[in-house]
Amino acid sequence: MTYPMTVAGLQRQLPLCRITDDLYIGAFICFGDAELTVACARDLLALVPAEDYDYLLTAEAKSIPLIHEMARQSGASKYFIARKGPKAYMPDPICVEDQSITTAGVQRLYLGRDDAELICGKRILLIDDVISTGGSLLAMEKLVELAGGTVVGRIAVLAEGDAADRTDIKYLERLPLFNADGTVKG
Repeated sequence: MTYPMTVAGLQRQLPLCRITDDLYIGAFICFGDAELTVACARDLLALVPAEDYDYLLTAEAKSIPLIHEMARQSGASKYFIARKGPKAYMPDPICVEDQSITTAGVQRLYLGRDDAELICGKRILLIDDVISTGGSLLAMEKLVELAGGTVVGRIAVLAEGDAADRTDIKYLERLPLFNADGTVKG
């Protein structure tokens, strides 16, 4: 089963994926879709004026092509990725915990102390491909706070389910939740 959707002017078929017996989600994946990534980056950049933030930050992994393309289109020379595990190249990493609808159990997000120092005192725009429960956003917010930065906005390609009713995020399109038979949850 798929769900037809127009995102950033492009038509795509989102595969429906089982989360529980009675909850399915439309899988939005930018990986490998250069046309979609470029179009979404362009439209996301239009949501927030460049003078309103200093840096972009996202969580690993599905939003990496998106944030990279946003940086390329906007001329930004630096952006940040909160990693799902500490890396050898991360000096003295800071860490927060996150609960995500698409990741089983608790996940942790890490940011190297060198990146945290660059974020300190800066205005940070959070980027995500899909906002659903808000767990990843909350974890990124905590990382920015630990680093001494200020979150000035939250943007996503899609707002899924109740996230579409949030007033603290901007997004391109609403994504409904689905029943096991592929119908939209009411």
